[in-house]
Amino acid sequence: MGLLSKKDSKLILDPLADNNPITIQVLGICSALAITAELKASIVMSISVLFVLGLGNVVISLMRNIIPSKIRIIVQLVVVATLVIIVDLVLKAFSYELSKTLSVFVGLIITNCIIMGRFEAFALGNGPWRSFLDGVGNAAGYGIILVMVGFFRELLGSGTLLGFKVLGDPIEKTGLYALGYENNGFMLLSPMALIVVGIIIWVQRTKNKALVEDH
Repeated sequence: MGLLSKKDSKLILDPLADNNPITIQVLGICSALAITAELKASIVMSISVLFVLGLGNVVISLMRNIIPSKIRIIVQLVVVATLVIIVDLVLKAFSYELSKTLSVFVGLIITNCIIMGRFEAFALGNGPWRSFLDGVGNAAGYGIILVMVGFFRELLGSGTLLGFKVLGDPIEKTGLYALGYENNGFMLLSPMALIVVGIIIWVQRTKNKALVEDH
């Protein structure tokens, strides 16, 4: 028998595609539009949400039987705010420039619909292990979309990936730039993030007709 049962595996695998929190549930889309102009920022935000949602789900699950129903939202906010503060302090300590780039968006993890939704819909009704898997799965599904959008926006908008020039030097006209290629500055604007997400949704639903019928 494997480490995960088929039912547990679905908690991780479903949010990666058929029940993706961004492309199917349309949650947490604000950060997908705001911080994906650079791939590095997309990756760091994805890891941050993975930490907050994975650990937060476990904490809420452990406390689910002692949290008074009337103040459960307040308790959830306190838990997620504590974890977000930890993320923010770690970023400032080890990657200050990146922390300035993400700035307010790290703080907005507190109000991310995906996190509060999983606390309310899953962690409050399930054990710590399944809640952890659910948190990892939804955070991974969220992160995949952020990384995909960040990849195309930085590549086509700046000609770089993680800050490294991959298409050549636009000033010295090397690589693709020697053939007349020009960076698409529109890719660095937030509306283009929405268009890229829209294209991902279109491709996903074209490949899986059942998603169109169900949603």
